[in-house]
Amino acid sequence: MLIFAQHLKLQILNKKPLPPKAKKEPKVIEIHNDKRIDNYYWMNQRDNPEVIKYLEEENAYTQKMIEHTAKFQEDLFEEMKSRIKLDDESVPYQLNGYWYYIRFEKEGSYPLYCRKKESLEAEEEVMFDSNKMAEEEDFFNIGGISISPDNRMAAFAVDTVGRRQYTLQVKNLQTDEIYPDKIKNSSGNFTWASDNKTLFYVQKDPKTLRSNKVFKHILGEGISTNQLIYHEKEEAFSLGIQKSKSKKYIFIVSSDALSDEYRTLEADYPEKNFKIFQERTDNLEYAIDHFEDDFYILTNKDGATNFQLMKTPVDQTAVANWKVVIPHRKNVLIEDVDIFKDFMVLTERTKGLNKLRIITWDGKADYYLPFESQTYTAAVGNNPEFDTSFVRYVFNSLKSPAKVIDYNVKTEESIIRKQQEVLDPNFKEENYYAKRIWAKAEDGTRIPISLVYKKEIHLDGNNPLLLYAYGSYGITVNPSFSSNRLSLLDKGFVFAIAHVRGGEYLGRKWYEAGKMENKINTFTDFIACSKYLIQQKYTSPKHLYAMGGSAGGMLMGGILNMAPELYNGVLAAVPFVDVLTTMLDDTLPLTVGEYDEWGNPNKEEHYQSIKAYSPYDNVEEKEYPNILVTTGFHDSQVQYWEPAKWVAKLRELKTDENKLLFHINMDAGHSGASGRFEALKELAKEYTFLLDLEDKI
Repeated sequence: MLIFAQHLKLQILNKKPLPPKAKKEPKVIEIHNDKRIDNYYWMNQRDNPEVIKYLEEENAYTQKMIEHTAKFQEDLFEEMKSRIKLDDESVPYQLNGYWYYIRFEKEGSYPLYCRKKESLEAEEEVMFDSNKMAEEEDFFNIGGISISPDNRMAAFAVDTVGRRQYTLQVKNLQTDEIYPDKIKNSSGNFTWASDNKTLFYVQKDPKTLRSNKVFKHILGEGISTNQLIYHEKEEAFSLGIQKSKSKKYIFIVSSDALSDEYRTLEADYPEKNFKIFQERTDNLEYAIDHFEDDFYILTNKDGATNFQLMKTPVDQTAVANWKVVIPHRKNVLIEDVDIFKDFMVLTERTKGLNKLRIITWDGKADYYLPFESQTYTAAVGNNPEFDTSFVRYVFNSLKSPAKVIDYNVKTEESIIRKQQEVLDPNFKEENYYAKRIWAKAEDGTRIPISLVYKKEIHLDGNNPLLLYAYGSYGITVNPSFSSNRLSLLDKGFVFAIAHVRGGEYLGRKWYEAGKMENKINTFTDFIACSKYLIQQKYTSPKHLYAMGGSAGGMLMGGILNMAPELYNGVLAAVPFVDVLTTMLDDTLPLTVGEYDEWGNPNKEEHYQSIKAYSPYDNVEEKEYPNILVTTGFHDSQVQYWEPAKWVAKLRELKTDENKLLFHINMDAGHSGASGRFEALKELAKEYTFLLDLEDKI
């Protein structure tokens, strides 16, 4: 209390705006003979007017603190917007006799979903104009579109809150009629059977938001007649539904972090029952697709840590019948397999770099597409057509705009269908360095860092540097291009990605070394990368900034507690910071399904492991750098009260005069504002925070 009172006195004398002061209502949380006092637990009351009032006070305070940057924010927004081709459109892809694409109108915030029949010269058919659909909404997102096999119907799902709870409807594309049936609380995941009238969809548990039920809806029959096909009762498992690329099978997918269970149904017979492909088994992960008389299986069976490709006859799917097609390799991670009529494409990762491997079914070809770069991203694009000679992929790097490339497997020719336009006459990719360096962690492990910066800057320790990372769920942050990032690079910033353990940049073991009891490695890896960048004079503590979101926001909270002296500023977006309390509450979305990522704190050893790094539990009375925290009030992944409580505790205990700003988008969820322009304004606000600290405004 004395520290906070001293802060208030100083701010009054300096005529600075006073930060909000959250009330304290101590709540004792006791388990394993350990008592924690949570003074801000009350903030989880979403409908409490006092909570809303506090959040609004935080927004007002932040607005007051950044009002001197308003003009710069607007200019920066216009600068980033000016680089974008506003009337852009995607490269059309072919499916079942139509060419599909999305396009933007010049001043439209949302895309138009379009198609043309048979030829790109045909008349355009606008299936959905998101701008018109979003006119009365503060938030709008189309979560998915599925076209019936006869091309006449489109199932689509819309979220107007931001909690990823979609309303599913069907539109007749011939008459433009949207049928009145509204299926609420959908996951946005659905697919058609071959009869053009049966739609399988996934629904969420309204409390936990876990995708837990698959229903069958038949056009023309009321919602009340929808049939429950499968109910996933195990709380750690979530459901999805998909169709094989061959279009012959529909799959129900039930997964937790460490195991999978598929159910299959021939798409021609929606009245029949789904069959279990292979029962769930602890630590057996698998994904399937179909080709001719076999199912192909990407799996970690028999200790294949980096996965192997297997196959089995369609009528003998139990694991005992699986045969190896591509064996497991210790240093090569198989990330995905795309199956086509005449070939398949494997997405592999070797030493952190993507490789695309082409294998023809006739056995005549097995080779990798050639990529020559120190650090890049290559990814298979949208390839829904089964019977084609082309595979579409996207290639880019930190300094090279994205190219959409169609590769002809028969002729081995590549056609660049589109290159991302950067509408800036001063932009030339040869003016930037993009490279990869390696830091050394505390345990001696080498940690890769991808970097980009303008060639003209001198590495003398005086450069501002933004270091980004995620580091959870085995998700790899690929080094990809961003035209918006040029607004930092052209003002002297270095941008870097720390490929910390917890992701899969260096294979599955890289992920396992950054989860559960090894989670601390994610934090210490990031700190090691920060120290190395300082040591190599890319930057210095007074110019180093860190950024992460969601689980990457937890990383930001961890490094703030462990090494705050290394950073001048930290951006924490929708941060998962109250890990222990959340993981003890199994009524919240995702909690039970996350036990295999963080641990189950109902077990004492897991409790102690999480408590050691949980950012909210480890805030201390000490100096912290400048911090900007952002969240969405309707966030379904990380509840708004986690960052709210964290900010309140930081305000209470921090001993410095540095900025602590908290912005809550009251109309958004986990992914932030909807619409490309509103999202760009949020990014301009974040970049302005950094540039203001660097006094570059």
